[in-house]
Amino acid sequence: MKKKSRIVQAFEQFGRVLLLPVSILPGAGIIKGIGAAFTNATTLEMYPFLKNEAFQFLMNLFVTLGDVVFSNLHVLFAVGVAVGLAKTEKGSAALSGLVGFIVLHKVLNFLLIETGTLVMTAELAPADAKLALAEKMQTSVLGIQTMDLNVFGGIITGLVVYWVHKKILKVKVPQVLSFFSGPRLVPMVVIPVMAVVASILFLVWPFVQQGIIAFSSLIVKSGYSGTFLYAVLERALLPFGLHHGLNLPVMTTDLGGSWLIGGERIGGTINAYMASLSDPSITAIDPTITRFNAGKFVYFMFGLPAAAYAMYKTCKPENRKAVGSLLFAAAATSFITGITEPLEFTFLFAAPMLYGVHAVLAGATSVLAQYLGAAVMAPMGHGLINFTIYGVIQGTKTHWYMILLAGIPCAIIYFFVFRFLILKFDFATPGRGAEADIKLSSRKDVEAKYDKEEKNSSEVGDTALRQQALALVEAHGTRSNIVDVDACITRLRITVKDKGLVQPEVIKGQLNAMGFVESDMQMQSIYGGHANVLKNEILELFEEEDNQ
Repeated sequence: MKKKSRIVQAFEQFGRVLLLPVSILPGAGIIKGIGAAFTNATTLEMYPFLKNEAFQFLMNLFVTLGDVVFSNLHVLFAVGVAVGLAKTEKGSAALSGLVGFIVLHKVLNFLLIETGTLVMTAELAPADAKLALAEKMQTSVLGIQTMDLNVFGGIITGLVVYWVHKKILKVKVPQVLSFFSGPRLVPMVVIPVMAVVASILFLVWPFVQQGIIAFSSLIVKSGYSGTFLYAVLERALLPFGLHHGLNLPVMTTDLGGSWLIGGERIGGTINAYMASLSDPSITAIDPTITRFNAGKFVYFMFGLPAAAYAMYKTCKPENRKAVGSLLFAAAATSFITGITEPLEFTFLFAAPMLYGVHAVLAGATSVLAQYLGAAVMAPMGHGLINFTIYGVIQGTKTHWYMILLAGIPCAIIYFFVFRFLILKFDFATPGRGAEADIKLSSRKDVEAKYDKEEKNSSEVGDTALRQQALALVEAHGTRSNIVDVDACITRLRITVKDKGLVQPEVIKGQLNAMGFVESDMQMQSIYGGHANVLKNEILELFEEEDNQ
């Protein structure tokens, strides 16, 4: 049992670490998405006035700015993984990650040249050069022609740098070399270590790559059954905070599949999608690229709000005003922003069976979206905002209207299935039990739980934020009981020594958490975008205590 717990914790930590470099994708995606929407041939034919030179210059600049991120994800992962895993001296870890990444590809370039396997592209046309590189699994990284490790190169570099960083940071060197001790020694040691790693990868990576290609091909060819199973598993992992470990590798590496776009092999679903958006020769995006994500727009925007309406219709009449406020806020959050945890956790703890049914319906909805040819996805947040940016304004190449077509039956099925199950099994969803009545009778409770960032930014000043951080530390058994403080996009994650000292009801009731989950010794409090603010405030509080 203990071994299993460690595996789960490692998987969970890996998912959180990947979030650091991935967190830049939504912003970069919006910039590139807007640029691609107003420069594609279909849009320009429909709206000739958009051909204005100054406007087209600006939109092409947007595409270029977005490509800065999507074309250099491997670099971001090298630095991000090293920084995310490092406990101290994160600046040294970041520098070492960049140095290690450059060393990796310079050594691979050297080995390709020395073994006569480097593809000679100088005399080839650009399109032919791209195709020749793709056939030999080579690419250009930061101007270095090297083996195509994709994002894996950055992840491997980040992991190796973290290992070196942890081992070397406290090594004592002779007094005469004291200048090179501590964080200054790390990048120096990283250079020869990454040279060795590059040499090993040069020998083994072609075999690993073939395995990855075979696996990704299997995923792509798995058809509707693969789409269904993926969606069900992804929803099943959400309550434990483990879904990032599934989603991020699929979006950013060859594990999600690879496609030939514009003569270049693109691995990872989000990379392939963004490349497809900006490729003028593509008139219809391949739905196999978006099949793990398109369905999310359907059940985030239609299914879950319909489930909320079913819970509203089945609550006691005298509680409908309070319950309606609660569920409307959660449904609106899901529909507009694609943040579903407040709504999903509303019925998860009251009736886990409903959540299981929701996971199955999510799988069926994803299959329906793929069948209809819907080809819309976003790095994060599958709500109306990103549906408009990544779907509607991109024109017909995304078949965004199929999301709306699938949304109608999805909403009907969610409503009637949830309504039937709640009444059949008398589930204690909001407004149906005494305890729920007490919690939902107060409008203050609703605002505290579902106003999220708006309430935090408008009503919580510096003093209130500090008080909230102090109270959270106390609610987790004081600092002496806290092992680690971290956060992902929506959850404050605090690992403790003794979970018996933690006060979940205080965290949910008095400290405005939208939900609370235990994952072994890690306590996860759901605060939306405010989670990172709280994490930084608690860490700053600890730092101030240490300096006293």
